[in-house]
Amino acid sequence: MANILVVDDELGIRDLLSEILNDEGHSVDVAENAGQARVARASNMYDLVLLDIWMPDTDGVSLLKEWASTGLLTMPVIMMSGHATIETAVEATRIGALSFLEKPITMQKLLKAVEQGLARNTTGQAPAAMPAAATAAADAAALTTPTSSRLSSDNMPHSHQGFDLDRPLREARDGFEKAYFEFHLAREGGSMTRVAEKTGLERTHLYRKLRQLGVDLGRNKRG
Repeated sequence: MANILVVDDELGIRDLLSEILNDEGHSVDVAENAGQARVARASNMYDLVLLDIWMPDTDGVSLLKEWASTGLLTMPVIMMSGHATIETAVEATRIGALSFLEKPITMQKLLKAVEQGLARNTTGQAPAAMPAAATAAADAAALTTPTSSRLSSDNMPHSHQGFDLDRPLREARDGFEKAYFEFHLAREGGSMTRVAEKTGLERTHLYRKLRQLGVDLGRNKRG
């Protein structure tokens, strides 16, 4: 398990990244601005930081530069932004950022970047990918058991959703989640309120999750 700090001024993004990383077995702290990130970094040692570039008080590149100049840049930092220019990304990398994630961030890209960041952690401790993989494997076991039993059930509403279990685990999980939400959207006639209630997700988080998975939100709406 790794200790990860997520710094982003958007609540929905903080919640989404935290949920994904928690599911992978990591311990996650969040900060909504540079001030909170400074406090968190001063009182904790992190294995990785996900840092948004555009924030209202101090931008992420300036905070990265501050940490580098004060000797606090002892962990890999992955920059995030939906509007950054190539020059900004290059500057962040020059200062010491490990990599750059462009928003919207898919689960696959996030987990790959985190895995690479933890593998290159300069603290000398072993990468935290093993416990994360173990957690993901346990999740997949629970997901693929009912899925495999449905592959030959022609009378089920979602029987057309065949899953290739010979794929990488994260791709298989994305495929299952997309089919899961499409099934509930179809059953509830495209009602986001009822799907949110059924799946136990807050509506904003649900919207972000569906967009991330590429679910067609208009296909199942009643006319």
